[in-house]
Amino acid sequence: MRGGNGANEPDRIVVVKNEPGDDIYTSLRALMRLRYSARGFSYLPHQPVRSLLNGRKRSRLRGRGLDFDELRHYRPGDDIRTMDWRVTNRTGKPHVRVYTEERDRPVMVMVDQRLPMFFGSRHKMKSVIAAEVAALTAWRVLDVGDRVGAILFNDTRSLEIKPTRNQRKVIGWLGDLTAMNNELSVAPGHNSNPAGLTDALRMLERSIGHDYLVVLISDFHGWNDAALKTICRINQHNDIICSLVFDPLERDISGASKLVVSDGKFQLEIDPERQELGKKFEASFESSFAHVQSELKRHQILVMPVDTVTPVSRQLQEKLGGQRVLQ
Repeated sequence: MRGGNGANEPDRIVVVKNEPGDDIYTSLRALMRLRYSARGFSYLPHQPVRSLLNGRKRSRLRGRGLDFDELRHYRPGDDIRTMDWRVTNRTGKPHVRVYTEERDRPVMVMVDQRLPMFFGSRHKMKSVIAAEVAALTAWRVLDVGDRVGAILFNDTRSLEIKPTRNQRKVIGWLGDLTAMNNELSVAPGHNSNPAGLTDALRMLERSIGHDYLVVLISDFHGWNDAALKTICRINQHNDIICSLVFDPLERDISGASKLVVSDGKFQLEIDPERQELGKKFEASFESSFAHVQSELKRHQILVMPVDTVTPVSRQLQEKLGGQRVLQ
C-alpha cells in the first residue's frame, strides 16, 4: 500500500502488485548497499548516554576482547605484566589486575515477511523496513567481528541460517530474505498465517543456546500468550531486542480522507469517516500495539519501535547510537 503525494490530492492507500523499486519490494543490491550505512550504532553492552540500551542491567554478553574483572592480591604464578604498581606502592602489598576473556557473541535476527507486513502508506512497506533492519544489523555485527545468523519466515515457510562470520553466507541469506520479500502479494491465494510468529519463535528457541543476542523484527501480528512465553524462555539466557515495525497511518488514519485499496486490477474506495471506521481502526491498532509493548516491557524485554517513514539507518543511529542525526 502506498500513499498519494499530489498537492491537492487526499492521502490514499494503494496495494500494488509486483513492481520494481526498493519502496514496495527490496532487492539484494539494496540490502548490500546498506553496508555503507551500518555505522553510528552498536549492539554492544557499553552504550552512549542517549542510547536506548543505556541504563539497562549489565548484559550477560560482553562482546570480544578483554574486560577488567577485579583487583586482588598477587598469587604465585600470576603474570607479572598484570601487576598494578600504583596500588602495590600505595598499600605496600603486591596487587594484580584480573581480566576475564570476553566471549564471542553470536547474533540471531528473526525477520517477519508475512502478509500483514506488506503495508505502507507514504514511503516504504513494513516488509521492506524489516529487511533493512536485518541487513543493517548483519553488516554491523560482521563489522565488529561477531557471528550473525537468521530465522526468516513468511506465511508458508521458515528458514534457519546458523550464525557465521562468512560474508558470502550472509549475502546468501540476504538473498533468501529478498526472495521472500518479493513473493509478497495480495493476489488471491495469499493468506495470512497469524500462528507464523509463534512457530518462528519456537524454531528460534530450538536453534540457539545461551548468550546470544536476538533481534526480533516484526509487527508482531498474531501476538498471543504462547509467543510471549516463548520469548520469556529465550530471554532467560539471552538478550533480546524487539524491533516493532509500524506505519504511521496505522496510528493516525485521520489524515486520509479517502482510502483506495487495490489488488492491481480492481480498486475499492473506502471513507474512514463513514460509521467511524477510521476511529475503530486506530483504536484497534493502538490497543494491540500498546498491549505488545507493555507485555514485553513488563518482562524487561527491550522494545524498539521502527517506523516506515524515517530512514532505518537514522533510526538505529538515534536509538542505538545515542545521537541525533541531522537531515
